[in-house]
Amino acid sequence: MIILGIDEAGRGPLSGPVVVAGVILDSNNQIDGLGDSKKLSEKKRESLYEIIISQALAYSIVEVSPQEIDSMNILQATLYGMNKVADNLKDKFDKVLVDGNKLPNWSYTSGAIVKGDSKIKEISAASILAKVYRDRICLENDMQYPQYGFAKHKGYPTKEHLENMQKYGVLDIHRKSYKPVRELL
Repeated sequence: MIILGIDEAGRGPLSGPVVVAGVILDSNNQIDGLGDSKKLSEKKRESLYEIIISQALAYSIVEVSPQEIDSMNILQATLYGMNKVADNLKDKFDKVLVDGNKLPNWSYTSGAIVKGDSKIKEISAASILAKVYRDRICLENDMQYPQYGFAKHKGYPTKEHLENMQKYGVLDIHRKSYKPVRELL
């Protein structure tokens, strides 16, 4: 049975997209070191990212923009991203396994697995792709808006990020529907 593992990164931050990734691994080409992306070092995630992209049978990475998040809410935006990932790979898998406890309303044979990123290697691989991809967006945002500190806080509502938003204002990359941003507007 060919499994598509799906996970996301960036539901909690005040800025940037939520990134959803899906991976179908090659059972003949095992990748060592897969695990929950949050428990791996940045260096390990970066090296695994390159290995996953080069050795997976297939993968898809989808960005759901701050504007889309604002228009549909973060849960719906995440489910929308999962749907797009599965649709991008639709002829390549038998079953979808998603990290968490919610599934999109779709026709795929699927299951939601709480802590799936530490239990299912396809979900672990997806979690690594989503996290590294999103972290790279945060580094680009940091270069564009160095005064905000995106490289450090990755858009999460840290004290520094909230102070910088107060000092420098709300950007287009901020999620306007999130309470700390909404209150500043």
